This record gives sequence, structure tokens and C-alpha cells, in this order.
Amino acid sequence: MRFLLLGGGGFIGSHICDRLLKDGQEVRVFERQGCPRRNLLHLDSDIEWIEGDFTDPACLRKAVKGIDVIFHLISTTVPGNSNDNPVSDISSNVIPTLNLLDMAVQAGVRKVIFFSSGGTVYGIPHNVPITEEHPTNPTSSYGIHKLMIEKYLALYFQLYGLDYSILRTSNPYGENQNPKWYQGAIAVFIYKALKGETVEIWGDGSVVRDYIYVGDVVDAAIKASKCLHNEKIINIGSGTGLSLNDVLTEIETITGQSIDVRYSESRSFDVPVNILDISRAKRILDWYPRVKFTEGLKKTIDHFRTVYLEP
Repeated sequence: MRFLLLGGGGFIGSHICDRLLKDGQEVRVFERQGCPRRNLLHLDSDIEWIEGDFTDPACLRKAVKGIDVIFHLISTTVPGNSNDNPVSDISSNVIPTLNLLDMAVQAGVRKVIFFSSGGTVYGIPHNVPITEEHPTNPTSSYGIHKLMIEKYLALYFQLYGLDYSILRTSNPYGENQNPKWYQGAIAVFIYKALKGETVEIWGDGSVVRDYIYVGDVVDAAIKASKCLHNEKIINIGSGTGLSLNDVLTEIETITGQSIDVRYSESRSFDVPVNILDISRAKRILDWYPRVKFTEGLKKTIDHFRTVYLEP
């Protein structure tokens, strides 16, 4: 099997690359020009690497040629900035994905695995945990563009038979996550705690999220690439919730360091609680999260200490 990872040099993508190569698969990575390869340096000679602009159809055509399965992990925005320019959000995410789907059909790609957002597509939940049948009312353009892509995947399956799975992931964390990016509270908290810097939180820290270790996300992604099932949308999370204050307390306990926290006014698009129901993933993929939060947090902290503190 030949796999294409759109955004394969990033946080989740690099872990999927690692797993696929260990399984003896062929891997091609598509990344933006000048993307650092630090997450894949140990695999660099085993990976076919293509650099280009996701919005350039010629680059996409080259990337999908001869591919069996595509993992689509690219997003040019995050929830926190997508509302600043919804037009750009759509033009840089949805339209390039439509070009990708056209080329995938032409190239005979078997399946697309799309990483959606279980943390944003549902909006403010009517009840928790949130099942896949819950209404979708995003409070950010980011969540809306994810839903648009989900709908187009369903359309291309109906029109052309292009198979797909949608993974509505919760809040992944773990090694290789960039603490200087705009997304990923745990990575930011750990980095600032180890550096002795102030952690800034929107609101009072009571916001509850569902955190899932990256290794468990990879397990689900690999299983989804092999799964043939009529239910295409699958929640991937821990099934439990922790507040931001809970996460900070756990980090303080593991590191033995007190964290200076500064609270500020909450943001309008931050839903108060998001916990995913993962019953479907257990049933369809025979998957469940294996790594407990404290164990995953310790692994992540150890990694960050090595990368950011050791000379």
C-alpha cells in the first residue's frame, strides 16, 4: 500500500508516518515549502517528501499520483483565528480539498481519511458525552470548514465511489506537538511550566475538554484506513473530560513546579464543555484509548524536557 500524508511532517502526521513505516508501508509526505523536518529526521531516508502549496492543483496532482490511501491532516487555520477571515478560511481549506478529491478520483485513490474536529463541529452541546448524531452548530469558521469538507466527502462517495472515513478527534496531545503554535493547550502549558513562564488562560479555567493521547489517535487512524463500513463519521476521544485547571494541576504534580497562571476574559467561540461519546469507534474499529491521561502526560513532559531543556 502507498500512503499519502497531507501535513505528514506535523504533530499527528509524523506519528502516523512512524507507524506506517514500521508496518512496512510506502509513505509519501506532502508539506508546505520550507516545513521543518525535525519530527521525521529519523525517517527522512525512508520517506518520499514533496513540498508545495496546498492551494496549487499542480502540486496536488503530483502528490496523489500512484497513491492508495490519503490521510488529510492539513488545515491552514485554527479555531482561534478562523473567524478573523472566513473567506480566507474557506478558500485555503475547502477549495483545495475539492481539487484534491477530483484528483483522487482521477488517480484511482481507494480511500481518504479526513481529520475533522470533534471539538468544534458540534458547537455548544445539548448533552454530553456527544454522539455522532448530535446536531452540528459550530461557533467558529474552523468548525464550519471541517463540516463542509465532511459533506463533500460524502458527495464524492455517492458520485464516484471514493471511499472515506471522517475522524472527529477531540483534543490530541503528546510528543512532537508544537508548543509555539496557536493550538494545543497541553503543549503550551507544559512548555511554559518547564520554562517558568506565565500561562495565560481565556476565562476562569473551568472549560472542560476531552484529551486524547496521540498514540491512541494513530491507532484509530490506521484502523480506519482498513475499515469498510457504512458509518463514515467516527468520534475519536477519551470519553472523559478535564477542565483546564485540572490539566494545570496534573502538570504541577508531575513536574513538581508551581505554575503562574493569568486568567483573562473568556472568548465567545469557546464552548463550556466538550466530551465525545466513543461507542461507535469501539464498535466499528474495535478501538479504545489505551493510554491514561497521567501516563500520556508524563510521556509528553519527558519529551519536552529532552527537546526544550537539554543542551
